Amino acid sequence: MAFAEILGHRSLLFLISRAVARESVPPSLMFVGPGGVGKQKAALALAQILNCSSLVRPSVRNAGQSEVLPVDACGRCSVCKRIARRAFADVFLIEPSDSGSIPIDRVRDAIGQVAYRPFEGRRRVVIINDADRLVPEAQNALLKTLEEPPESSQFALVTSRPDMLLATVRSRCQKLSFGQLSGADVVEILQRSHGYDKTVAQVAAASSGGSVGRALQLASGELAAGRESAIALLEAVASARDAKTRLEGAKGFLTAKGIGRAPVLARQELSRRLRALISLLRDTELVAAGGDKRSLANSDLLPGISILATTFGGSRGLAAFTVVGRALEAAESNVNPKTVADWLACEL
Repeated sequence: MAFAEILGHRSLLFLISRAVARESVPPSLMFVGPGGVGKQKAALALAQILNCSSLVRPSVRNAGQSEVLPVDACGRCSVCKRIARRAFADVFLIEPSDSGSIPIDRVRDAIGQVAYRPFEGRRRVVIINDADRLVPEAQNALLKTLEEPPESSQFALVTSRPDMLLATVRSRCQKLSFGQLSGADVVEILQRSHGYDKTVAQVAAASSGGSVGRALQLASGELAAGRESAIALLEAVASARDAKTRLEGAKGFLTAKGIGRAPVLARQELSRRLRALISLLRDTELVAAGGDKRSLANSDLLPGISILATTFGGSRGLAAFTVVGRALEAAESNVNPKTVADWLACEL
């Protein structure tokens, strides 16, 4: 995928393109930003532009203005296609293993490979996806290479949680900060690249927080599961008369599909359900305040939202936003999912 094909992040991609044109790309980069906004695609596009056999100078549009990238990959030559398929000898993609971490042997292997000259391209590129999953030993093994990378090599660490990396690793990389995508960009990507109809794409985008990855999870069926569990929790809490009933509601929030697998996946699923809960509470407040129902993110659930608005409208709804926000922070900070759900049910 060439830079011109990536939606959003135009200014940042322009800066990278200009650095490539000037042959001044820092050899160790860190792509930082929310999950699912295109950081890894941008890293692969960088690998393409550094090795493309038919470089071009395309014109791209941004806010109605024509902006010319200094240089871009063609996206069509044999090299670009093989990099996109992850089948190019000089591009190494390192990702977490089934255990959820990146062991030191994967890093040592990549370091050993980039010590040699490129096999068929111009640059050897190492992309470490979810770099925050590198075990400490692997991070330490990277330090010398990041500080003094071999000639004709390029490192790109992709992460949504840079603070999980050692300060010594962060200090050796030039940081590129990617922001959230606009709702319109997310909808366009879901429709154009993944074939979803407009209604599904809009509902998923509204709850995605500007993340295509999150929107895809929602649109693929997890949206329904997440919203159902969120509504069930709100209904249980609304009618609860004691703590025991609330805790039963928390149990139901966790027992549907997704929770109970590996800890990392369980926390990810809980985070998705909490975001669905935030989306529902936002709609509940809109209905309670008599707002325009055309603005609802979950318009297909209007009857149930209208009922919940009688309980969670006004001050209680505003307090609920704060509670769910804190629960989401806890879930993404490795707090046990059951502890988060129990606390949430008692505080709502």
